[in-house]
Order: sequence, then C-alpha cells, then structure tokens
Amino acid sequence: MLKIEDYPLSRVPQDKRVSFLSVAVVHMGMLTALDQFMLGAVLGHSMSLTDAFLAILAGSVIFGIVTFGLGLAGMREGVSGSLLARWCGFGRIGSVLIGVVVAVSLLGWFGIQNAIFARSLTFALQDKISFAWAATLTGVFLTIIVAFGFKALRFTARIAVPLFICLVAFISVTTLSGVDLRQIIGLLPAGEPVTLSAGITMVVGGAIVASLITPDLTRYSKSGKQVMGITLLTIIVGEFIVNGLAILIAKTLGSADVVTIMSQTAGGIGLLVVVFSTLRVNDINLYSSSLGIVNAVEGITGKKLRYTTTTVVIGLLGTLLSVLGILDRFVDFLTLLGVVFPPIISIMLVDYYLLRSHRKALDDSKKIGALPVETPVIGWSAIIASIIGSIIGLSASWGVPTINSLVAAGVIYWLVKKCLRTR
Repeated sequence: MLKIEDYPLSRVPQDKRVSFLSVAVVHMGMLTALDQFMLGAVLGHSMSLTDAFLAILAGSVIFGIVTFGLGLAGMREGVSGSLLARWCGFGRIGSVLIGVVVAVSLLGWFGIQNAIFARSLTFALQDKISFAWAATLTGVFLTIIVAFGFKALRFTARIAVPLFICLVAFISVTTLSGVDLRQIIGLLPAGEPVTLSAGITMVVGGAIVASLITPDLTRYSKSGKQVMGITLLTIIVGEFIVNGLAILIAKTLGSADVVTIMSQTAGGIGLLVVVFSTLRVNDINLYSSSLGIVNAVEGITGKKLRYTTTTVVIGLLGTLLSVLGILDRFVDFLTLLGVVFPPIISIMLVDYYLLRSHRKALDDSKKIGALPVETPVIGWSAIIASIIGSIIGLSASWGVPTINSLVAAGVIYWLVKKCLRTR
C-alpha cells in the first residue's frame, strides 16, 4: 500500500518502489474530486464550448509538462517535492516557505468546499437556516473531526470519491442523453464571460498544487515511463473526462452551481454525495494545511506547535473564509493559484535540469542511498524570482497569466544565477 507519509526526510529505497497502478490511482484521485467538477462547471457556464475545451487542452499541456518534469525528478531522487526544493534553488528555509504557500492554498480550498457543504445544507433544509450559520456549523463540525480524529466518520468519507464519480456518470447519462451536440456548441455563455487566457490560467490553477506534490507520489515509481503514464492518465481522467463532462452538463442546464446541478438531476441522493465529497476533500485539506504550518514553524523557529490547536485555529480561519463568501471568488482564487505556483515549479525545473546547481551532490549521495550532507540554508534568488514572476502574471495585460509567470520566473532565475556564477 502506498503511504505518502513514509520516508519524509530520506530517499525511498528501490526495493520499496511500487507498481504503476498503485501510484497512478492516488495521483488520479487528486483531479477526480468535486473541485475539478466545479471548475468544469464554471468554464461551461462562462465560456463557449470551443473555448472551454481549448482552455482544458492548453492548461493540460502546461500541467503535463511541469508535472512530468517534477515527477521525473522525484522518481530519480526518490524524495518528496518539499525535500527536493532544498536542492533545487530554494534551500531549507525556502522549501519551508513553499510549504506555507501550499498550506495557505489548502486553507482556501477548505473555505470553498465548506461553502459548498453549507449551501447543500441550506438547500436541503429549504433555507430554514441561513448560509452564514450553516457554514459556521459545517466548518466547526469538520474541524472537530480532523482535530480530534473521529476515524469512523473519516472512513465513511473515504467512499465519497468513488460515489462522486458514479454520480457524475449518472448525471452525464441522464442530462446529455438525446442532446444535440451542435446545439450545445451554438449556446452563448450564460454566466459572466471568461476569456480564453483566463480560462487557461484557471485550469492550471485548479491542478497546479497537484503538480507541486507529484514528487511525493512518483518517488515510489520505478521508471520515467511510469511517471509519463501517470501524468497522461491523470490528465485524461481529471481534465478531459471530469472537467469535460462538467462543461457539457453546465452548458445543458445553464448553471455553474454544483448544488443546483446535483439537486436538479439526482435529488437528495446527489446532495448527499456532494456532502460526502466535501467531507472527504476537506478532511485532507485541513489535515495537510495544519501539518504544513506545524512543519514550517518548526523548520524556521525550532518550536513545535500542537497539532490539535493548530488544526482548530486553521479550521476556524477556513470557516470564516466560507462565511465571508470565498465561494463567490472562486474564479479569482483559481487565477491566483494559477500565477503563484507556476513560478515555484519553473524555478525548480530550471535549477534541476538546466543549471544543475546541486546535481553532483545529489548524484553522489544517491549512490549510497543518502541525502547530500550540505543543505543550502535559503535561496534568495529563487524566492525573489518567484515573487517577481507572480507579480508579472497578476499585473501583465498581455498573454496568458499562468504562462507569463511561469516563463518570467524561470528566465529571471536563470539569468540571476548565471550572473552570480560569472562574478
């Protein structure tokens, strides 16, 4: 069985590597959940059918390139993404800061998923309870589950992903049967229009966290061919099937609201599956976010925070985001992710494959199954380049934001490091 928490500060031995399917199923699960369906529904509601699928295609190409690059590095070195970042430009403290960024993004996802849970609750109760109260109750409820470890309910939530996939299949059959595709193609966007460049950035933003943590999984892979297969399978299932079906369903029903879609097509069972899905996804979001903050504080200050207290605080913050309406800023949230994370990945790829700053140390230590003895403390060049790349992605009025930030950060980092080496 694949255990992501194993070997947190060491290489995964060759004899502990697992089969292609073992890694692929876990990796594919990151892009076959409720959040991907939400993204597809937004694209279908706000873009023409052609532009929506072009956004998926272009976003998938970007996602595929960076995911395969990082995944291959993780497979070769046998280490997680956060550990790899130490010798890919960012250093020990820089890699900790990356962990903070990931934790904050997961906090945002917690707020969004909790809002979906709350909206489902208010709909089921026919608005007898306000959204704010529902979001507060559901957020506190889930925080208690994760903080104090009610494993029975966690186990129940684990059936959510396969149930959700079955529900999507059922809704697709019932909604799209007999529908003329040519008629859907001719439909204008029912929601506020989204440009193609913005759609591409949203697609990348919806999957980019999965890219960054891909080495956490592919360090268990045995070959580069397996990493390629894992990447392609995740794109096909997560982007083209789940996203694609969500686009068609949203176009047909004229809505991007997941709760409305589920209630119209599957009634109470659909809402129940949505609730289970939010439970399962937010269980992971809150757990990983809390763990990331605890590790970051310990890595920088040496002080170890209590996991339970940290989880409660982060859960309450995520609940507050739900109450304040983060779900209404879903597009903005995806856009932000789509320009903040690509620079980090770009710098890691440039350093590992082009500059090869610490490849000799990695290669030498790999021969004895260890990690390099010397670890850079902090990579200021990488941190500054990633910040500049994010700013360019957010502020530039030309091109595709996610590509702008990705390319700008990589080029700036490469130039700075070349200049420093020359001096």
